[in-house]
Amino acid sequence: MKICSARRDGFFVPHDIEAPIRQSAEGPLAGLTAAVKDMYDIAGTRTGAGSPTWLAVQEPAPRNAAVIEKILAAGATVAGKTICEELLFSVTGINAHYGMPANVRAPGRIPGGSSSGSAAATAAGACDFAIGSDTGGSVRIPASFCGLYGIRPTYGRIDLSGAVAMAPTFDVAGWFAAAPGIFRGVGSVLLGGDRRDAKFDALIIATDAFAEADVEVAALGREFLDRAAAVLPPPREITVAPDGLDPWREAFRVVQAYEAWQSYGTFVTAAKPQLGPGVRERIAYASTVTAEKADAARQIMAAARTHIRALIPPGTVMALPTAPCIAPRLDSPADALERLRTRVMRLTCISGLSGLPQITLPAGTVDGCPAGLSLIGWAGSDEGLLDLASELARVCGVVRP
Repeated sequence: MKICSARRDGFFVPHDIEAPIRQSAEGPLAGLTAAVKDMYDIAGTRTGAGSPTWLAVQEPAPRNAAVIEKILAAGATVAGKTICEELLFSVTGINAHYGMPANVRAPGRIPGGSSSGSAAATAAGACDFAIGSDTGGSVRIPASFCGLYGIRPTYGRIDLSGAVAMAPTFDVAGWFAAAPGIFRGVGSVLLGGDRRDAKFDALIIATDAFAEADVEVAALGREFLDRAAAVLPPPREITVAPDGLDPWREAFRVVQAYEAWQSYGTFVTAAKPQLGPGVRERIAYASTVTAEKADAARQIMAAARTHIRALIPPGTVMALPTAPCIAPRLDSPADALERLRTRVMRLTCISGLSGLPQITLPAGTVDGCPAGLSLIGWAGSDEGLLDLASELARVCGVVRP
């Protein structure tokens, strides 16, 4: 596996912007640098989506993506476009064409993906914050593996105009930061739509989600919750998925694959890109998913969404491990990484299917490697979750792996 480690080339794409972009010297993000996943349009440049073949058939973007326009108007400087996984379709952080950004907080281990370059750049201090996207965990997992704050917002709260679509039923923009204040500040700029404030008065612990995690990772998450007891309500343990998490995971997988083929099928059929390992197999599977199978999966998704949202009404937060393990080693075999994907999706599908916001916090380390704890709130509670992240950092301390 090719690993990128140089400060610039290790995180940013070869077809990067020629110079940093700044539109305003004033605003809430003034003085901060941002890295941007190479799936968001930047005016005058081509968007690659992790694929040299995709890049080759694109025209220069006529305008900035909505997310880019917002952070520039708020005073941020865009430092560059980061490496992401090919066609945004994995959670490992490995790109067969551009290499894998180094995880400086867990040397010798993968960074997680698909927003791997954005997370790795933030962890290495190459930017103050970074924009990614999250469909099946592409912000949450690299944030956990790299020891960062990360968020999957309430579905639909951030405008995705000018972004490459992967599976539109689940696609959201998200971001990373190493500091909770910056993490919250980016949210004040990007979040729009329906904000719903309520007092946090109930905490539920997803026992089945904790059971999916390695023992050490689950223990770390519970220890963090113990340290946060002065801030959080008394916890109550529940089983999130009465019939197990796998039916939800499979429904998510089917709908995601069906929509990915709608997004990429014409391109794949016409351009015949040389897809990398893992992505190649997922695209092949996506091509076989019928509309009937996707519709059946959507019925399971609708029932899951209703069930999960009923568990998390306004005022309630759910705690669960962000990832089931610490970042796997670079030399992990392909079958181990595929098992990782299955384990990851059991956890990440909860927010994905429900459309509810999820933040991940750097809870500490296991064997010297970062691990995250997540909090899922009700629809529109994104700002409250960001405020809570800052309060938890004050009480529990900011983890620096």
